[in-house]
Amino acid sequence: MEEKFQVGPDFPKLLDNNDPLGHFKQRFYIREGVIYMCGNSLGLASKDAEEGLLNAIEKWKEEGVKIWTVDDSKYYLYSSYLARLLVPIVGADEDEIAVTNTTTTNIHQVISTFYKPTSTKYKILVDDINFPTDRYAIESQVRLKGYDPKDAVKVVESINGKFLNEDDVIDAMSPDVAIVFLPAVYYRTAQVVDMEKVTNAAKERDILIGWDLCHAVGVLELDLKKLDSDFAVWCNYKYLNGGPGSAAALYINRKHFNLLPGMAGWFGNKSETQFLLRQEFDHQKDAGGWQIGTPNIFSMAPLEGALKMFKEAGISNIRKKSLHITKYLMYLIEAKLTKYGFTIGSYKEDSKRGGHVCLQHDEGYRISLALKDRKVVSDFRDPNVIRVTPTALYTSYSDVYEMVDILIDVMEKQSYLNFSLKLNLVV
Repeated sequence: MEEKFQVGPDFPKLLDNNDPLGHFKQRFYIREGVIYMCGNSLGLASKDAEEGLLNAIEKWKEEGVKIWTVDDSKYYLYSSYLARLLVPIVGADEDEIAVTNTTTTNIHQVISTFYKPTSTKYKILVDDINFPTDRYAIESQVRLKGYDPKDAVKVVESINGKFLNEDDVIDAMSPDVAIVFLPAVYYRTAQVVDMEKVTNAAKERDILIGWDLCHAVGVLELDLKKLDSDFAVWCNYKYLNGGPGSAAALYINRKHFNLLPGMAGWFGNKSETQFLLRQEFDHQKDAGGWQIGTPNIFSMAPLEGALKMFKEAGISNIRKKSLHITKYLMYLIEAKLTKYGFTIGSYKEDSKRGGHVCLQHDEGYRISLALKDRKVVSDFRDPNVIRVTPTALYTSYSDVYEMVDILIDVMEKQSYLNFSLKLNLVV
């Protein structure tokens, strides 16, 4: 049944009063008067995440080097501990998940592991609108294997630089393609790719396939077991609220556990023989074997608290609210903002929309600065996109309504003209 939204100021209050996730907002640190709409870039700090970090600091203060052995070696085996909390969010077995490194490092890791080019099968299939770090890492790995990225990196062109057509990807799966690597959700438009369709097509053609889940984890209901892709990577600081630069994660399908990691390190060694310190690598044959160095505990500990909150809320409930509140936002945009030149650059179908709304305007950059000046935190992506993210756990429907009112005021007064077109270091 189609939701019957209303434009008036009382309607968001009604929605907030009936929001089963509304109480979680009290557990986040939100400055008074601030409307935070940037969870797709960096999730907010929560009291739960803070507790996880403070607990780790206390253990270090109390135990020193013994932090690695207390509590059943929790912190020494921290990746496995956190993997158990990620299971219901990504739908994989815990031994198929490792919390480690950064996203870009993990891309290097999985590509260096799975990219084994031959004279007839040596290309990696990507697209032209993904977040660029993926492309940088892939081209780097291609060069390390002695290939020219202009030849070995095959690029599927998007539709008008905004959306990807899955059929175009499948059509590009020629016999010389060895790996397909794509995002599940696009960082500009929030398009959700039909992962099952693309994955099945790749497997039918004997092509390995991996996914960048950075804008999908914590907002989509994922089932990596059912999907049966070969690998995946993601960050944990966006919707999962693990903190700035928090440890990322990777997924290795268990059918590949016997492979050696492309970049081996001592934390990929079996824990039982790790401190025998042998010169020969004794590979841990699960996702933990793709770890490289010692866990960055203080980049992982906030994630512990954040993930426990996700377990409490339930990813299906989070997805339900995310879809509903972004639909409400799009309704208000069309009802109130189109006359000021705003357009929606996201798909409206629930199955094709991630967790943020792509709000487009020719003056997008300066409008985003005007919003920040009014304590509305969004972000800008060149050339004309303001990314607006009503996050399920800490954004209210009243926040959405108030933000739209502020946008109307910015446009009526043309206050965005007071800001420079010079791009800031971080936008």
